[in-house]
Amino acid sequence: MTWLIVALAGLLGGTVQGLTGFGAVIMMMILLPNILPIDQSAGVAGVMMLGSVSTLVYRYHHAIKFRQIILPFLIYASVATGSVHLGHVLDVHLLRLLLGGLLVGLSLYFTLNHRGNTQPFPWYVAGCFMIVSGFFNGLFGIGGPLMALYFLSLAHSMPEYLNLQTFFLIDTFYITSIRVANGILTMQHIPLILIGMVGAVTGTVIASHVVTRLNIATIKRIIYVFIGLSGLYYLL
Repeated sequence: MTWLIVALAGLLGGTVQGLTGFGAVIMMMILLPNILPIDQSAGVAGVMMLGSVSTLVYRYHHAIKFRQIILPFLIYASVATGSVHLGHVLDVHLLRLLLGGLLVGLSLYFTLNHRGNTQPFPWYVAGCFMIVSGFFNGLFGIGGPLMALYFLSLAHSMPEYLNLQTFFLIDTFYITSIRVANGILTMQHIPLILIGMVGAVTGTVIASHVVTRLNIATIKRIIYVFIGLSGLYYLL
């Protein structure tokens, strides 16, 4: 049963990641905490997506723009490094509610405000997105929704938007090393990770056959809706 849960989590996560560019860990964190503690679930989920994210990076490598990635990653990673240690101190339930409310509010705003969702964010808004994303990534492994909005505001096509996957690939290696160093991830998690990887890659392949038929405007609508659903999940 444990292996089935992990494989299903990977399949759902890979499918969502392939369609929206983020959200795999959100889907996995619905299932994995049933068999692992939250901090280990976040770590396992992040590594499970390594194969899928690598596949997307390779497929869209021609659209990679490292200058869009370096500064956001430095801010994001510095905050995530500190927040990894805070899960045992902070009121996690309250934080989940705050994150859920933020995501629902952003989803409604960008769904209804059609004129403002195609422009790059001011530097201070983008900076807040990076800080908040890094904070929740360290706690729950959930750093995707706000970074997706940031990269979406810079993109004019699906390949440009999936520059986000390069960001996630770098982040996976970095934050996983932090979790390993802190004893959150150990050798005993490797079998689960490998099973989840198979499911995740399968889901990504399925999604890739769908996403190529969609334009960037349709993708944006899907992303805004999924951000809202993600927020509702954290509020419930």
